Amino acid sequence: MPSKVCTASPEEGCLERVLVVFMCEARCGLQDAGSGAGDMPRREEVPDYHHVPGSSHRRRPHHPVEITPLLRLFKLMFVLPLVALLIAGAFGVWWVDKPLPLAHGVTEQTPLEVEVVSGQSARGIAEKLSSSGVQTPWVLLYGWFRVSGQSRDIKAGSYEFAPGTTPRSLLSKLVRGEQAFRSITLLEGWNHRQVFELVRASPDLTQDIEGMSTADVMALIGYPGRHPEGRFFPDTYRVAKRATASSVLRQAAQAMDKRVADVWTQRDSSVPLRTPEEALILASIIEKETGLESDRKRIGGVFANRLRIGMRLQTDPSVIYGLGERFDGNLRRDDLQTDTPYNTYTRAGLPPTPIAMPGAASLRAAVQPGDTNAIYFVARGDGSSQFSATLEEHNAAVRRYILRR
Repeated sequence: MPSKVCTASPEEGCLERVLVVFMCEARCGLQDAGSGAGDMPRREEVPDYHHVPGSSHRRRPHHPVEITPLLRLFKLMFVLPLVALLIAGAFGVWWVDKPLPLAHGVTEQTPLEVEVVSGQSARGIAEKLSSSGVQTPWVLLYGWFRVSGQSRDIKAGSYEFAPGTTPRSLLSKLVRGEQAFRSITLLEGWNHRQVFELVRASPDLTQDIEGMSTADVMALIGYPGRHPEGRFFPDTYRVAKRATASSVLRQAAQAMDKRVADVWTQRDSSVPLRTPEEALILASIIEKETGLESDRKRIGGVFANRLRIGMRLQTDPSVIYGLGERFDGNLRRDDLQTDTPYNTYTRAGLPPTPIAMPGAASLRAAVQPGDTNAIYFVARGDGSSQFSATLEEHNAAVRRYILRR
């Protein structure tokens, strides 16, 4: 009896053809076995029109078999989920490098601000981003965080996102902790009141010193019982946006401690200063006496000479500091004669505290003063000073530059 062969129709796919052949072979095999055993009726033989005379080989006739329900089930269970997975993967590859839509009004100059709180979950962060202006469903962001394997590496902080931010760059910024930073600049010669006013007025800082007394602020930043004047190094500090005001003050105070300690180890052994604190006080006076770099060391030399011989410093800036809010911008003769702890006309030696924030150059000038025999100097009116070794020379300089005679 000729073998029975089933073939798939030309419309079936490759996978479907394999299934059809498999099912046909199985069916035909069962039919052959039944015929041989005599327990199944024999099928009517179909003439073999393809038989070649002289050959024992006969080609099997085609018997198409309908198994559409089985193929549909196979599609539902295996093929369609695989196709959906491939489509989702392709979408993900495209999406992670596509710029995210951001809220209206977000520009390079005014980026989107998002605060990530410490301990916040990846889902909470995704929801916060979506509600803050990243106009993408939070489930997509959350899914990306999880699929990336970095959802647990996101760091707390204040972040900014500008147009062009992609899901990949957004997550990278969060994982690396690239927070938004702001610059806070403390100027040389400022007093502590000006410093406090600046940090309290900054819209980029979290205010935690508002309403506190100066003593309480100093205790908060780790300097309990310390006078605030001169304690903050004048510099530009880059701090994370929403950092606390006290953290900026603490950073500046620690920077001044380090600067003073460094210059004290480099001091000239001949300077008449006993402690780093005295160096800081003298440096603050030098800072207020001149803004001209070339004069700093010479002014430091004048004050070192006066301290060495026990001569009063007679420096106007210290008197003005002692007057406090009473000073109206005009220093009078009565002010010079009114005794206060800061009046260096009535008291010998250094004042009890610094009178301003000295910069690095003034700190160096205090511990490494210029080699000079001058014990007087007077402002010329152009920012520079005229130095004199004798009182007669000094009086002549006063008449020339102050009295204009």
